[in-house]
Amino acid sequence: MSSSAVRLYEEDFVRWTEEQSRALREAAKLGTNLPLDWENLAEEIESLGTSQRHELRSRIATIIEHLLKLEHSPATDPRRGWTDTVARERREIELLLEDSPSLNGEVARLVPEETARAVRYATKAFLRHHEATSELIDQLAAARFTEDQVLGDWFPGDALSPGEQREGEPG
Repeated sequence: MSSSAVRLYEEDFVRWTEEQSRALREAAKLGTNLPLDWENLAEEIESLGTSQRHELRSRIATIIEHLLKLEHSPATDPRRGWTDTVARERREIELLLEDSPSLNGEVARLVPEETARAVRYATKAFLRHHEATSELIDQLAAARFTEDQVLGDWFPGDALSPGEQREGEPG
């Protein structure tokens, strides 16, 4: 394997899977006497990158669902668990984006897509727990989050908008 491919593997796993699957398909077109299942090998490597994207999507949806619950639920007991889940998922996304920086470009698209999905899950949870009102359902349907709110340190109830700093905090 070339040193650039090794470097890419270490720097951006998803881009490496894309390049390797493309290279395998090109090698298959050239014809070789190696008894390899080129197309399925390419698909399997490609699927590794796809699973990274799926993981990012799933973690974003979980964060948004828990932010919605924190913002709208009157329940007191599960709040610490929701907060802990948001913090854990944010940390896992940070690690995922370190391993595959090319996924950073997916976040802006995924946040609104996954907000719609998370609203459905949260609405069902509120209905199951008899917390849903027509006003709450309308508020959930209108929910919008920014990348900074989803991946940053923001939690519902914070007095500051994402990106603002508290007085006395370093800039």
